[in-house]
Amino acid sequence: MDLLDPLLLARWQFGLTTLYHFLFVPLTLGMSVTVAIFQTVWYRTGDVKWLHLTRFFGKIFLINFAMGVVTGIVQEFQFGMNWSSYSRFVGDVFGAPLAFEGLMAFFFEATFIGLWIFGWDKLPKGLHLASIWIASIGALLSAYIIIAANAFMQNPVGYQMAEDGSRAEMNDFLAVVTNPIALAAFPHTIFAAFMFSSGVVIAAAAWHMARKRNIEMMRPALKFGLWGMIIAFAGTFLAGDQLGLVMVSTQPMKMAAAEALYNSACGANASFSIFSIGTPDGTGEIWSIRVPYLLSLLSTHTLDGCVEGINDLNAQYAAQWPDLAAQVDGVFNPVLWITYWSFRWMMGLGFLATFIAIVGLWLTRKNAKRDVPRWAWSVAIWTAPIALVASLVGWVFTEMGRQPWIVFSLMLTEDGVSPSVPGWSVLISLVAFTAIYASLAVVEFGLILKTVHKGPDPLPEPGSTDAEPTSREDTPTTVY
Repeated sequence: MDLLDPLLLARWQFGLTTLYHFLFVPLTLGMSVTVAIFQTVWYRTGDVKWLHLTRFFGKIFLINFAMGVVTGIVQEFQFGMNWSSYSRFVGDVFGAPLAFEGLMAFFFEATFIGLWIFGWDKLPKGLHLASIWIASIGALLSAYIIIAANAFMQNPVGYQMAEDGSRAEMNDFLAVVTNPIALAAFPHTIFAAFMFSSGVVIAAAAWHMARKRNIEMMRPALKFGLWGMIIAFAGTFLAGDQLGLVMVSTQPMKMAAAEALYNSACGANASFSIFSIGTPDGTGEIWSIRVPYLLSLLSTHTLDGCVEGINDLNAQYAAQWPDLAAQVDGVFNPVLWITYWSFRWMMGLGFLATFIAIVGLWLTRKNAKRDVPRWAWSVAIWTAPIALVASLVGWVFTEMGRQPWIVFSLMLTEDGVSPSVPGWSVLISLVAFTAIYASLAVVEFGLILKTVHKGPDPLPEPGSTDAEPTSREDTPTTVY
């Protein structure tokens, strides 16, 4: 293996920077709605603890949002630096969606976040509340446009090839933004983001509850986070089921790779392995826990449905694209151990975070006869990183499962890299980005940890009328 291979280094760089950027995306999406809900409760009830919770989690949201914007810009630079051939090929399709996303993210969303930050003592309460809701909607719309652009890479629609065959040209914007992959992936991604933001709320509340600090405020926040985790997991599961059906119809190789299914199978033979030791292909497998019919059920919603295997799909693709088959030696399947295990880690970690939330609801129920043990609060804190890692490995599965295509059926990944960029140049930028991002990660984590440890402002003393900001010095603008 050539360690200075531009393709290898470019893939590593884009993968690492994308995963790093995605550390901030789900928390921004989920926390923006969480903060809006908390402020709405305060607006409707006048209960000052919800105002203080709004400010507290609003600080976490803004720290994360700022870091997400900075790291997201690098993604677009890489299209020109390392993936110029790919950019030329899809530029006519991606131009409109990415321009629209830029307007949403950098103008619409950022404008109303600014109004929310600096409008506490200047805007009427109703308009100020509307600003955070509008910013949240803008974030969700921005996320949808990005998912729709990514969906074109998974399932190209709404395009025609240029006369010289050098690039794809958009001929139906509506088809691009209503891609079946996008329609299924968007709710799956958003509910997963709510799982992570709920995990952050649980972790922050658990840290304070374990130390018996801010109990009156953290108890309702904890309940919100626990229920939010459970509800978001249900939404993630249902949306993932629909995404699986779409994936089978548009990318059957990805589903076969998720199970490492080499030979097509139907009914009871289309089983799903929960865990395997060895190669799960029926020849080198040492030991496996299998559920009969489950792969058929997941893929077709029937017990007697058939799932195409890797061998049959490779033969089919080789006959369909003989020139491309020569480039990949007739192997159109992705790296199987990555797709196999990332698919299981995604589901397993999601189940684990939800299980912790269910146990948390039981331990903190009203008629609980004993205090929650300290170890339980420590476990609860882990819901945040568990939910985050579940989202990260889910994206690893999504993107690695598409390989060796950079645009399924249209362009191989090896054809998308910049032809004139040497490996040493990519290596330098890879090392630089890794070092900078590692430093930013320390700063981000330190700021959020400091904010969580400090906690929300204390509640006013009984009988006090200081229930909401009354002066500039008493507003979050001095904090943010």
